[in-house]
Amino acid sequence: MSEQESKANGAAGPGKRSLPKRFYKDVTVEDDGGRAALLLDGRPVKTPGKAPLSVPGRTLAEAIAEEWRAQGDHIDPHTMPLTKLANTAIDGIEGRSDAVVDDIMAHARSDLLCYRADGPEGLVAAQGQHWDPVIAWAKDALKAPLLLAEGIVHVAQDDAAMEAIRKRVAGFDAFGLAALHMMTALTGSALLALAVALKRISPDEAWDAAHVDEDWQAGKWGEDAEAKDRRKARRAEFDAAARALQLSES
Repeated sequence: MSEQESKANGAAGPGKRSLPKRFYKDVTVEDDGGRAALLLDGRPVKTPGKAPLSVPGRTLAEAIAEEWRAQGDHIDPHTMPLTKLANTAIDGIEGRSDAVVDDIMAHARSDLLCYRADGPEGLVAAQGQHWDPVIAWAKDALKAPLLLAEGIVHVAQDDAAMEAIRKRVAGFDAFGLAALHMMTALTGSALLALAVALKRISPDEAWDAAHVDEDWQAGKWGEDAEAKDRRKARRAEFDAAARALQLSES
């Protein structure tokens, strides 16, 4: 939540949270030294860390502005995923990108796509269908051949392959890293996140690939309602991250 949001908060009693009231009318975007900044009634929006909320590219800034314009009488941060991502990039990643790259690479070293089921046959086939093209892409395009394993026994990946992936990941700016990190955390796969970021696969393809096991189990035993709701919420965050990457290039 931004500094402006918190001004309207605090009306709830102990142990109870209420949404802050909307305190602004106009939302505008202005150029800010190669970036684009968000203004509420002419005043700069601040992140929770009190930094100006400015992002790379006016297109992305306008999409964030639309989140603020769409708020009703109260401000609901859960309906503002691009704003949340921008806050994360500015407060948590700018100037500290190495730690985020390290965390993404920790996923890459034990990537979901490298650990295959030894059965049933239908699940093995589904994993191969969704995962093998991305593994092949990593080998050919990223120069990162990866070792596969059955089950959960850890397999150590080649240092050169990991360095090749790290080089690509480290090439993203803070906002790109925020989106890449979110997609990695939500899918359990740095490879899927990177494949979306580099336009090898679509967000839909990546999401389906990340949930091969879950979908196979649901097809066999049925889908749990609570799990379905949780997955829907995660999907919204994933889509926002993918959209942010696309918009930041506009």
